[in-house]
Amino acid sequence: MAVRNLAAAQAVRDAILADAPAATTLDLMELDLSSMDSVRAFASDFAAKGLPLNILINNAGVMATPFSLSKDGIELQFATNHVGHFLLTHLLLEKMKKTSRESNVEGRIVNVSSEGHRFAYREGIRFAKINDESEYNTIGAYGQSKLANILHANELTRRFKDEGVNITANSLHPGSIITNLLRHHSILDVLHRTLGKLVLKNAQQGAATTCYAALHPQVKGVSGKYFCDSNVYEASEKGKDMELAKRLWEYSIELIT
Repeated sequence: MAVRNLAAAQAVRDAILADAPAATTLDLMELDLSSMDSVRAFASDFAAKGLPLNILINNAGVMATPFSLSKDGIELQFATNHVGHFLLTHLLLEKMKKTSRESNVEGRIVNVSSEGHRFAYREGIRFAKINDESEYNTIGAYGQSKLANILHANELTRRFKDEGVNITANSLHPGSIITNLLRHHSILDVLHRTLGKLVLKNAQQGAATTCYAALHPQVKGVSGKYFCDSNVYEASEKGKDMELAKRLWEYSIELIT
């Protein structure tokens, strides 16, 4: 389990092992997706363990935060929701390719995006204005980062097909879930946690589409798709723009090097 808060994760680890006694080994490893140093340290520690890697679920996320910069000087939502995942995937790809070759088992990369990607800035990704506080919009920036998750999976798919690699990459909307993502918006957060119980998914229901994309036999060989409620769904026009996906890839490579 790659986690930001090791202390909080310990209780989750204990609960999982109690519920699934056959899972004899479950390691906790620290990972802060908003910090490239943390991502690199995690990838290095993981490589040192010599473990295989078939499935990578990029699931971290912050939502609609006040403007701030990450430790690397990148707008926090874009840094956490996209750049951290992009770098982590980049550093683990060779391990995934090696595992896929040696095991002859399909590798799967799953990016947890959001229907919020439809609320990205009009141009989709503001490459020249990522850190522009004067034009910052909390929801627009969130949508931008979630759009980036979809574009990242689509470009990975294109590259895997060109290389003939047995790895798929998909993105998904997990649904509207009762979480603390709206903690920066007090009124909305109260409504979310009270009235939301009547219409929103709980955490287990919210994990269903992620598990489907990562594990289900019906998704074998399916790549470059956007899922919702365990079905292929239609992303926005920006989410299907392959030229934008290529440009984001190149921009992201510049950020991490």
